[in-house]
Amino acid sequence: GLSPHTGVVPFVALLLLQRRPVAGRALLVTGSGCPGHGLCRSNVQEQTRRQVAVLNATAQELFSLYLKCQGEPFSSETDKLCNPAGIFFPAFRVNRTSERKEVMVAMYKLFAFLNASLGNITRDQEELNPMAKELLERLHNTTKTTRGLISNLTCLLCKNYNIFQVDVRYGDSSKGKSAFKKKQQGCQVLRKYVQVIGQAARVLLPHLSPS
Repeated sequence: GLSPHTGVVPFVALLLLQRRPVAGRALLVTGSGCPGHGLCRSNVQEQTRRQVAVLNATAQELFSLYLKCQGEPFSSETDKLCNPAGIFFPAFRVNRTSERKEVMVAMYKLFAFLNASLGNITRDQEELNPMAKELLERLHNTTKTTRGLISNLTCLLCKNYNIFQVDVRYGDSSKGKSAFKKKQQGCQVLRKYVQVIGQAARVLLPHLSPS
């Protein structure tokens, strides 16, 4: 794969970049650079819980719908073509016993990556399957939920740990690849997403339960 460029991307810029996935890294910075606490809504923890639960509940359906819209050979050779072993996806190495701070940072990396990937996949599908209204709508809704989740995680990291930048690595953009490769990359990312979101929900939800 391409070696990712290094650069510090402030959260706000990250949120503006979602339609234009970039390869890049933002570095973890702690300090007094957190935006004012006005950033956090009062029910931010409850909202974060809900967003993770929604993403977890809809991931498999998104993947199935994506597959259906790509047609052959994706429908019949799903396991072979959509095997995500070779693609970059942020490692999710936390578990239920990890510290809450570690869990939050891992979550942020995961969903910032996912947000950029969804932008990539949506752009490709608008070009390859412009008539697939249901799929495009679901991609947009998933992106919207992911974006809301990122902004809530941003606020929780700032408020609770004074962390306002996180090291994020993005996957390769599919720009310039063949239609088949675009479909395949989307398929691999979404299959991996289905696997990881279940694990993420199991780890994160207990950390967000009303204490």
